[in-house]
Amino acid sequence: MITFFVSIAFLLLGYYIYGRFLERVFGVNTNLATPAITMADGVDYVPLGWGKIFLIQFLNIAGLGPIFGAVLGAMFGPVAFLWIVFGNIFGGAMHDFFSGMLSVRNNGLSITEIVSNLLGKRIKILISIFTFFLMVLVGAVFVMGPAGIIQNMTNGMFNITFWIGIIFVYYFVATIFPVDKIIGKIYPIFGFALLFMAVGIFVMMLWKGLPIPELTSGNWNNFHHKGSAFPVFPMMFVTIACGAISGFHATQSPLMARCIKNEKFGRRVFYGAMISEGVVALIWAAVGMAFWGGVKELNSVMIENNSNAAWGVNEIANSLLGKVGGILALLGVVAAPITSADTAFRSARLITADFLKIAQKPFKNRLLISIPIFIIGFIISQTNFGILWRYMAWSNQTLATIVLWAITWYLAKEKKMYVIALIPAIFMTAVCSTYIFISPEGLSWPQNISYLIGGAMTLLFTLLFFYKLHFLGKS
Repeated sequence: MITFFVSIAFLLLGYYIYGRFLERVFGVNTNLATPAITMADGVDYVPLGWGKIFLIQFLNIAGLGPIFGAVLGAMFGPVAFLWIVFGNIFGGAMHDFFSGMLSVRNNGLSITEIVSNLLGKRIKILISIFTFFLMVLVGAVFVMGPAGIIQNMTNGMFNITFWIGIIFVYYFVATIFPVDKIIGKIYPIFGFALLFMAVGIFVMMLWKGLPIPELTSGNWNNFHHKGSAFPVFPMMFVTIACGAISGFHATQSPLMARCIKNEKFGRRVFYGAMISEGVVALIWAAVGMAFWGGVKELNSVMIENNSNAAWGVNEIANSLLGKVGGILALLGVVAAPITSADTAFRSARLITADFLKIAQKPFKNRLLISIPIFIIGFIISQTNFGILWRYMAWSNQTLATIVLWAITWYLAKEKKMYVIALIPAIFMTAVCSTYIFISPEGLSWPQNISYLIGGAMTLLFTLLFFYKLHFLGKS
């Protein structure tokens, strides 16, 4: 219990201390007019209050990640608490803050445009295609989970394909309509519901005295039942993405960068939403480790249920919150991924529009881009969920790594403290490059070889950065 409360305290301190430090490093200017004011178009650039934007941003970035990912990450043991806390404060929240504020400073540009402007035009096509397919992957993954839950809640009234179709219809409407018509009105409510659900789980977990394990020298090891195939590094750092660091967030921040009224709200919206997601992830990781009596017991029930996190969430919600509370919790689990998915598709539309230079105020232009995107998404959604989730997870962390390098280069060019982004960039490069070689869905190579190659690739990227930095100093 002590580890859990100390972890939450560190996240809150991170917001107030490190968040303010990042504001100074970036150079927040409250006198600059934001894109929401200078480029208002009534569709994507719409001024909104910071509280509403915070809830929308929180819901957009949350999805299934801080719930499903945290429960699956809890299988590794209490060491997961460390990754959520320090990964969030120094990696994820910093990543979200800078990606959001860089978009604010660049007319609300999508992250693909920002990265290509910083790292060179040659990377533009690659990063645009990569990010586009990540968005469609997120949309496809986040439609299957909610569709399955709704099917169970309605006692199989209709098959899962029917509910996938219904959700896709909603996605289509939310994607092409102005941001303040649907997203601006109902998402703050869903965001509050998701926070309420987490608070309810938190209170009942304490009320029932569930045994949350402590992080001690005696349990500083890998508890995963497939420990030999799933070493903590890099597997846990990919399994727990949302809640620690997630590249998907960088694609969502520009949506709110086009709505924020003043730069002074940047820390509250971008850094604050990520810290809040970290708290949610901590709660679900803790209850995952405690609900069945311990980490070993969690692994046992997950083995019996094919590592189905949705089943675990259903059991926890219904047992701790009762029938009514369980329904509310499941609605939160349904709302979070649906709302993340439709903003993922919206991001895919904006990325495509930015790349092709197609104005999005005309309705027909939005329609022209959206239809092919949703056809691709629907086709992908018919793939096995487990496969989709793993490939999405790696793609997600790879995008985060690319964005971290872009932030590092931006800070270096501006002669600011680039080390705050460099260290997370190096670490995530090691995670993603090693994962390719060691993971079961990758090459499944021996750990020693995978670590050696991953380390070599990380060293290469680091040396390349300092090589470019050397010539930057001479220019």
